[in-house]
Amino acid sequence: MRIWIDISAPAHVLVFRPLIELLHERGDETELTTRDYAQTLELLERHGMEAEVIGRHGGRSRVGKAASLAGRLRALKRYAKGRAFDLALAHGSHELTVTARRLGIASATTHDYEYATLQHHLGDRAATKVVVPEAIPLERMARFGVRPPKLLQYPGLKEEYYLHDFEPDPTVLDELLVNRERTLVVVRTPPDVSLYHRRSNPFFPKLLAHLGHQADVHAIVLPRSPEQRESVRELSLPSVIVPDRAVDAQSLIALADLVVSAGGTMNREAAALGVPVYTTYGGRLGGVDEMLLREGRLQPLTDPRALVLEKREGVSERVRRDPKLMLDLLLSAANPL
Repeated sequence: MRIWIDISAPAHVLVFRPLIELLHERGDETELTTRDYAQTLELLERHGMEAEVIGRHGGRSRVGKAASLAGRLRALKRYAKGRAFDLALAHGSHELTVTARRLGIASATTHDYEYATLQHHLGDRAATKVVVPEAIPLERMARFGVRPPKLLQYPGLKEEYYLHDFEPDPTVLDELLVNRERTLVVVRTPPDVSLYHRRSNPFFPKLLAHLGHQADVHAIVLPRSPEQRESVRELSLPSVIVPDRAVDAQSLIALADLVVSAGGTMNREAAALGVPVYTTYGGRLGGVDEMLLREGRLQPLTDPRALVLEKREGVSERVRRDPKLMLDLLLSAANPL
């Protein structure tokens, strides 16, 4: 088959890396499109994945997002028309599923957060198949017009699938000049440009101030944008390290003593790798985070002083899942009956 994949955010690079490898082993052809957003292009380059860059993120405002969406839909239609794709795949890229439907191409999309409402009303309704974790209740997907057999679910976390073959590279600590005697904390900044996280996170500056003056801590802050990177650097906190560009975040997480993130993929990567993780997310929790909280694999954080800043000992327990299961669910869109 000829398969079109749209990579619209950094996490999608990681999700599709093993799936693309499996597709190529099957003899399928793949073509990738992407957009200029956060570290997406850097991660594609890091993983040796070539993609056609079409469009960019629309920024904070609804008007900007709407204009970006309209422009990218037109550009994607021009790109895909006449390329004889048999199937289109995405991780939450509503632009791909909408365009595929307009062109009569079967499509499948996957995501693991059900409260990105506008995005899913567009993308899920347009898709042939929608693949989500079992942790998301069926009734939350029904409001997007998605029910079985269109809706398919998989056990566990998506991160347990794409990290199935992952082993951490300790040299990433040397690259960032991390003192291995200190407690290593990996911090992910809030998703300020996301529509489902509109209010700024006032807790984050307090967290940085707390960690940044701990002499026995090294806190690596992974920003989502150049603006965030510069804002954190301007604080001149002695115990904070801010990388210049996209790094091997999965190795950092695996080697960290704890992770603090304002939600999203990094929380779930830490949980999948068996690393203590705290969430400062200020939006509505989805089914996956609710499950992790119930299981004690994710801890809410409202006061930086509640962090347990100590070295982690022993080998972390982790779950590895076969990405072929995920791929088979997505490929079912090619034969939806």
